[in-house]
Formats: sequence, structure tokens, C-alpha cells
Amino acid sequence: MRNRMSLRDLTIAGTVILLLISSTWPALAKYASVVIDAETGRVYHETNADTRNYPASLTKMMTLYMLFEQIEQGEMTLKSKLKVSARASRQPSSKMWLAPGSKISAEDAILGLVVRSANDVAVVVAEHLGKTERGFAKQMTKKAKALGMAQTNFRNASGLPNRSQLSTARDMAILSQRLMNDFPQFYSYFARTKFTYDGKTFRGHNKFMSRYAGADGLKTGYINASGFNLAGSAKRDGIRLIGVVFGGKSAKQRDAHLATLMDKGFAVAAEYGRPPYPARKPLMMAETDGSLVPAGITIKPRGKPDVDVLRSEAWGIQIGAYSISDIAQQKANEAAVAVKKIFIAAFGRIEPVTVSGKQLFRAQIMGLTEADTQKACEIMERAPHQCLIVAPEYAGLASLGQPG
Repeated sequence: MRNRMSLRDLTIAGTVILLLISSTWPALAKYASVVIDAETGRVYHETNADTRNYPASLTKMMTLYMLFEQIEQGEMTLKSKLKVSARASRQPSSKMWLAPGSKISAEDAILGLVVRSANDVAVVVAEHLGKTERGFAKQMTKKAKALGMAQTNFRNASGLPNRSQLSTARDMAILSQRLMNDFPQFYSYFARTKFTYDGKTFRGHNKFMSRYAGADGLKTGYINASGFNLAGSAKRDGIRLIGVVFGGKSAKQRDAHLATLMDKGFAVAAEYGRPPYPARKPLMMAETDGSLVPAGITIKPRGKPDVDVLRSEAWGIQIGAYSISDIAQQKANEAAVAVKKIFIAAFGRIEPVTVSGKQLFRAQIMGLTEADTQKACEIMERAPHQCLIVAPEYAGLASLGQPG
């Protein structure tokens, strides 16, 4: 006689399968949030900011970063045509319902990603820039590491569910900041709430911009595994903040929560004040890999820097200059971790510079006060590392790097 599973057996088996799935794929990601000053990188709030969660459609900010980069470098224009593959057209909604074999301009692709959060457009961009979405995701991850997004891994261009596609609130704040700083000419796209393509008008998901005074971007995200995510930015009285929330319970709750965090950030910023920053000056290095030998102008090795920027967290230290960006970023990130328990606003960054025709990348820790730099150098010298103080006069604003 053939064995038959009873209804009870089937129920038990189904329960076991669901438990196995839930143990590796949580229904909602853990809550995380961070608020930073977009100009200085100063941290006004953070909760679980370095906990890895699913970024969902915040992923598309990196897809846009890669597209902006190609346009800025002259490899494409806003009028360049991108072909729609059959695979791209089959992506689940949210989408623009692009027909296979059709073409979409780069500018319409930008709007499709920002406003519609279109998954089919994300694949179109990925296949145009990386030949395959998988290859493009590898490029995205490499770029993320170069930007200081140390906890981020991408597996697709859209943010659709993938257990290995992970990021943090802090990393998404870094990406938001770099989108503003690296491509200011394109930032206005993030303020768009609707656009028309092929006779259809698409409206955006980002209600935070209409609900919060001064808000003008950036991106929403949602999958079941992530909850409701949001990277938002707003400017008031000359101060711009970036806020990121992961794991909201609903879009409305997420927006209201970020508004509360941003209100607190602006209140602290107004009380804290922001002193006038000196103009950026170039820093030249006569170097071999890892050296800190200054040339052209003098950087003080320890001691009081020449520029007095009262109560500023735009100071930093430099631990080396390297010919390979990935190595420089790794050194900067490792050094930032070493000092972060004492200096919570510290973050690693790299600063590219050309010296005698050679491309170098300075490994730096930024987000310090003038007083912090002495102690930070002491920690680095015990590591051991060389250490030079980087003052705002020739380091520029800390926002040229990333919080990390």
C-alpha cells in the first residue's frame, strides 16, 4: 500500500518550511537611522547606523550614480539611447512597461529610476553599462567600496529581493552625500515628483518631499524583507541635512519618523552654528606609496594647525597616500574603526590627487574637531601609522569625503 501524507503531516511540513525560510529571510529588517550634515558630515543622530539591512529601491541611487558618472565623463549624453532587452521588460512592478526591443533615452531612464522607481529601467541601465546585470552589480559593489560604503554589497541594479544585497543606513547616507557633491548638476532630478513618457504620466512615491518643509530628494524603497526605507534631504537656513531610515512600518510612519529626526537635527545645527569655512587649497604630496612627505605647502605633523575653525568637525588626519584607491580606502576605513569608539563622528575617506603626473589617493580620517586630531594621531602612531593633521583650509569640507 502506498503511503499517503495526512493533512496534519502536510501542515507540519509546511510549518517547518516556513520556519526555515523565516530564519534566513526576516519579514522585516531591523530598524536603523542616521542624520548627518550634508556639508560637514557631522552626525546629528544614529541608531543601528552600521547594521546591515536590505536597501530595497535605495539601490537605484547607486545605479543612478553609475549612470551620472558615465554622462559626466562624456561616455554618454542625456540623449543617448538605451535598448530594452526581453529580460528587462519582464521585471516585476514597479515598472514603466517598456517593450522589448524599444529604446529609452538616458534622461528618461534617470526620471524612470527617480520618480517611478522602475525595475525594468534599472535593468536597462545595468545591461547598457555592464553588459549583464550581474556584471553591473559587481561594478556597483566596487564603486560602493571606493566611496567608503564598506558594509554594502549589490547583487542587482533595482533592489529587488536578494539575501546577499545588503547595506546600512550610514552607507546610504554616504551615497546620498556623494550624489550631491559629485554630481550637483543632476541633483535636481531627485526633486521631480512626476514625468511623462510615451504619453503616460508617472507619479512618484516620495511623499516626504511634500510633507516636510525644505525637502528636495532623494529616494524611497520597499520590499517585504526591508520594510519601508527612505533617504531624504532638506535644506533650511543655509543648512542641509541628509537622513536615512530603514525598516519603517509604513510609508507614512517612515516619513513622519524621518521628519522628527530631521527636526531635531536642524535644532541642534542651529544651536551649534556653523563657522565660515576657508576656501579650499591644494595639497601636493611628493610621495611613494604610504608616505606623507609634503611638497609645495606645509602640513604640520602634530602641533596646532594654522587655521582656527571654532567648534568645527571638518578637521581630520592623514595616514598615508597610495597609488591604488582600494588600498587607500581600506586603510582609511580600518583607521576610522580604530578611532570611532572615541570619536563617534569620525569616518574614513580617500582624496584623489595628481602629483607629478601620478594619480594618488590620500587615506584620511575626517569628522574630527581640532582638539580631536591630537588624540587621534596618538592612536594612529600606536598602530603604528604616520599621522599628519589635516585642517579645513586645505582639506576642504569634510563632505568631500564620506561619513563612515
